[in-house]
Amino acid sequence: MPKLIVGCGYLGLRVAQQWRAAGHEVWVTTRSADRARQFEQSGYLPIIADVLDAGTLAALPSADAVLWAVGHDRRAAASIEQVYVGGLANLLEALPQSVQKLIYISSTGVYGDFAGGWVTEESACQPQRPGGRACLAAEQLLARHRWGAKAIVLRLAGIYGPDRLPYLQTLVEGRPLDAPAAGFLNLVHVEDAARVVLAADERGQPPRTYLVSDGRPVERAAFYAELARLLHAPAPRFNASPDAPASHRAAASKQISNARLLAELSPPFMYPSFREGLAAIAQDDEPRRQSGSGA
Repeated sequence: MPKLIVGCGYLGLRVAQQWRAAGHEVWVTTRSADRARQFEQSGYLPIIADVLDAGTLAALPSADAVLWAVGHDRRAAASIEQVYVGGLANLLEALPQSVQKLIYISSTGVYGDFAGGWVTEESACQPQRPGGRACLAAEQLLARHRWGAKAIVLRLAGIYGPDRLPYLQTLVEGRPLDAPAAGFLNLVHVEDAARVVLAADERGQPPRTYLVSDGRPVERAAFYAELARLLHAPAPRFNASPDAPASHRAAASKQISNARLLAELSPPFMYPSFREGLAAIAQDDEPRRQSGSGA
């Protein structure tokens, strides 16, 4: 059956690749005509649409599953709440009746500070940052809407993968990282996050919410120490200012449990912890670093 991806970026593109490899027809939205041509050349069916412009969503194709994986472009004029809540509201009104399942990508940012304790789907949501508040507001909108009965909400931990490692260049150059050494990182490799989406489509029973992580929280200092070792870079140094974004995240320390995800969807994780994920990224990046093109 056809699939529709609204927001085909870092995660959405991996889902598109996996759905297409499984033999599905895949429609993808983009705001760019150039990007639409690139999608078409790769075998996808592009739709030029903007979730903030309801008119561009008026003729969405028939699909049995829809993935919402829209990110917020900080360079754009629209606020994150306008995109996440207003944009989702526009999509919900435009969805074709053929849709059997709506998979909504949310964030573990909907939770607040748990003093390093474990968090489950039943834990209280008290987001402290704008992104988390916007995700929670969008989830609440979806739950109230008629499409909420067909929705699976995936609250993703921090996505990492190729070209998505914060402070990488800073680490390689031996400069202090503008982040605290303490604080848990809850992570999921982008390829595994895409596999979770496919598992939710194949086995998920809506309405349902899942926390998506590898289930192996790691202290920030240990994460970057391992990355430095793999890259043969200097040992990490941390020099966080109170206003650094990572300092705000570290102030809401928690450990994300993926017990429900494993029990109900059993996604096939390629990278069960950050160690396997970082090792694969470092191996792929080795030729570039040896040629002097940078990390």
